[in-house]
Amino acid sequence: MTILFVSDLHLHTSRPAVTDCFLRFLADTASQADALYILGDLFESWIGDDAPGTTGAQVSTALRSLVDRGVPCSFMHGNRDFLIARRFAAQSGINLLADETVIELYGKRALLMHGDTLCTDDHDYQRYRKIVHWPPTQALYLALPVSSRKRIEAKLRSKSMEAHGSKPAMLMDVNQQAVAAVMERHGVSLLIHGHTHRPAIHRFEIAQHKPATRIVLGDWYEQGSVLRWTPSGPELQSVCLH
Repeated sequence: MTILFVSDLHLHTSRPAVTDCFLRFLADTASQADALYILGDLFESWIGDDAPGTTGAQVSTALRSLVDRGVPCSFMHGNRDFLIARRFAAQSGINLLADETVIELYGKRALLMHGDTLCTDDHDYQRYRKIVHWPPTQALYLALPVSSRKRIEAKLRSKSMEAHGSKPAMLMDVNQQAVAAVMERHGVSLLIHGHTHRPAIHRFEIAQHKPATRIVLGDWYEQGSVLRWTPSGPELQSVCLH
């Protein structure tokens, strides 16, 4: 009995080795699991379900194959691929999850998040997030021709990389008060998220000295990162990309 969690693969045509690794992971490791959860940023960017590109089509086919083999797969939007919608979900067979979803994990309630909303000290990003998640903004963007969306995405990606390089590390990590607040609001003592690319298992206390655990998933740049959860508990594992 095994449930797998991954996030922050940032699949892109410029990194074919990572895509190949993930496709192998789906065909081999994930096919033996009871369920797979992808907690955001599966793709480096997503300009709409009508323009999945080669990488998107490959991944969709592989996910459909996994689901057809009896392994349910759930996906939560990240800050890079929040425009993935019903068309891709229907084609790939994935179940779309809302951010801040609580699941039962072998008798334990676990809160799943992508994690970007926990980085509350990064005020510039939080303002940007509100704009791009506003339904009218998304509707206007998706109404543009694919070529225009590609140009806009390329510019946004470039600016994001520049901003990332100049921001203090503290701003790009979670705020502990935000973590405690969301866990208390959902009444959980376990949180699993990605986004920060800092894989670790953190033990701490929330209200009234209640023990709590925050598990951070890693990215798929230098190596893959998978959280494997069995009835015995969690284990963060690495996946070779080559």
